[in-house]
Amino acid sequence: MRDKPVTVLLIDDHPVVRSGYRRLLESTSDIHVVADADNGETGCALHQEYTPDVTIIDLNLDKEGIDGLETIHRIKTKNPAANILVFSMYSNEIMVQRALKMGATGYITKQSNLEQLLKAVRKVSQGQAYIDPELAANLLSDKVLGRTSENPLHVLSKREFQLFKLIAEGHSVTQIAAMISISPKTVGVHQASIMKKLKLKNTSQLVRLAISCNIIEAQH
Repeated sequence: MRDKPVTVLLIDDHPVVRSGYRRLLESTSDIHVVADADNGETGCALHQEYTPDVTIIDLNLDKEGIDGLETIHRIKTKNPAANILVFSMYSNEIMVQRALKMGATGYITKQSNLEQLLKAVRKVSQGQAYIDPELAANLLSDKVLGRTSENPLHVLSKREFQLFKLIAEGHSVTQIAAMISISPKTVGVHQASIMKKLKLKNTSQLVRLAISCNIIEAQH
């Protein structure tokens, strides 16, 4: 039994969502939200300031700043022991796998109920992995049935996948370079590698692939 409440940092770009989940988390006596942020850069700074027991991150952050995957990467680079819980609308296997590879300790969806959220926070605060049970069952099923090879995005490295998502979202080479702190030339090299690995001829094909793999939503 802990003597002190579990400290939590919330990173989500929707103020109503942050406010709502802050109230839910603090409805119990053993969890305390020390701070919240509406973007990845602020979240990284607050993590350095507070060193919370758990950092809850939405993957789909403000498109003008760094995304959730890059936020995880930066936090883990500064503090490898950081416990990160992804709390996202994404429920597809590829996003779960990529978040875990980037360093997340747990992953649940925003469809999860309050009890599941609280259980995830408590588990992750102890450094224990926690995956939404339904997602975990799907991942296990895919592994047992050998389905993981069906998704073409598995051939991409962590950095390539991150750039794939940013390109699909419509960011330019210059924007991506500034967002993840690499040179435009390096972005170009990664982009060429992505296109080659996925056998794509242009960005339109890349966007269609991202939509078909549920990495981004189709624009209507």
